[in-house]
Amino acid sequence: MNEDKNQTAREPANDVGDAAVTEFPDEGAATVSPEERVEALEAELAETKDRLLRALAETENVRRRAQREREDTLKYAISNFARDLLSPVDNLRRALDSVPEAEITDPRTRSLLDGVAATERELLATFERYGLKRIDPKGERFDHNFHQAIFEAERPGAAPGTIIEVLQPGYVLHDRLLRPAMVGVAKAGSPPAEKSASDEES
Repeated sequence: MNEDKNQTAREPANDVGDAAVTEFPDEGAATVSPEERVEALEAELAETKDRLLRALAETENVRRRAQREREDTLKYAISNFARDLLSPVDNLRRALDSVPEAEITDPRTRSLLDGVAATERELLATFERYGLKRIDPKGERFDHNFHQAIFEAERPGAAPGTIIEVLQPGYVLHDRLLRPAMVGVAKAGSPPAEKSASDEES
C-alpha cells in the first residue's frame, strides 16, 4: 500500500516534467545544424571586425586632421599681425630709397640712414625666424602664384615674361602667400616692319 502511495506521489512530478519538455522544446536543435550555426557566428564576427576597423580608421583620420589643424594654427597664427607689419617695413625701404647715396654729405644724415637700414635688416631677420620671407623677384620669370603684374613694357635685352621692375615686394609665410609682389613685366617687342618695294629699289 505504501508502494502504491509512493508511486502515486511520484506520477504528477513525471507529468510536470513531461509537460515542461513538451512546452519548451529545443527548436534550434531541430532547425539549425552546428555547421550553419558556426557559419552564422563567423559571419557576425567578420561584420563586427569590419565595423571595428572602420571605426578605428575614422578615429585615426579625425586625430590626424585635428593634429594638422593644430599645426596650421601654430604656423599661421601670426598672419594678421605679420600683414600689418608689412606697411611699416615698406616705409623703411622708401625712406632709404628717397635719398640717393651720392647726395649724402652730412654725417648726421648718413648716421640716420644707417640706423634706418639696420632697423630694416633686423626686422627682416626677425621675419625670417618666424617663417616670413620677402619676395623680391627682379629678373625672374613672372609667376602668377606669387606676383601681380601692374604693367608690361618692352625692355631691350629682357626676355618676354621676365620681371623688369618690382614696385612693391611680396611676402610668404612658410608656404602661404601673404602678399603678392607687384611687378612690371617685359613684353615681346614689335616685329620689325617689312621693307616696302620702293625702299628696296632705292
